[in-house]
Amino acid sequence: MKILYSIAATATDGRNGHVKSENGVLDLEVRMPKALGGANDDYANPEMLFAAGYAACFDSALNAVIKKNKVQAGATTVTAHVSIGQIENGGFGLAAALHANIPKVSIEEAQSLIGQAHQICPYSNATRGNMEVKLTVSNND
Repeated sequence: MKILYSIAATATDGRNGHVKSENGVLDLEVRMPKALGGANDDYANPEMLFAAGYAACFDSALNAVIKKNKVQAGATTVTAHVSIGQIENGGFGLAAALHANIPKVSIEEAQSLIGQAHQICPYSNATRGNMEVKLTVSNND
């Protein structure tokens, strides 16, 4: 792979600690979510950060595909739902469900576009074969 960009982030004290990017842009407390034994859901957590990154990256990939195909679409949105759960070996795994809204196109075209985006998105390429990723679309204005 030809590296185009790199960034580092450092975590201290794991899920009940602090994360900070090397440039200081990301600098926040993280806590275990309530569903996993935490006190509340008032803090960021690794799954939330992954969902935000995947949604942003996938929306960029989707817009690249729309531009490449010269499709006249409205402003897109992508929502990523990320889940954590226990897997067979006693460890933990992730799953994602991505929903893209692509206004001004047919559902069939939206499905084609999301499929193409799934092939070029770096998050999709990194997770392919490693976690379940479900794709759904809508075309609401």
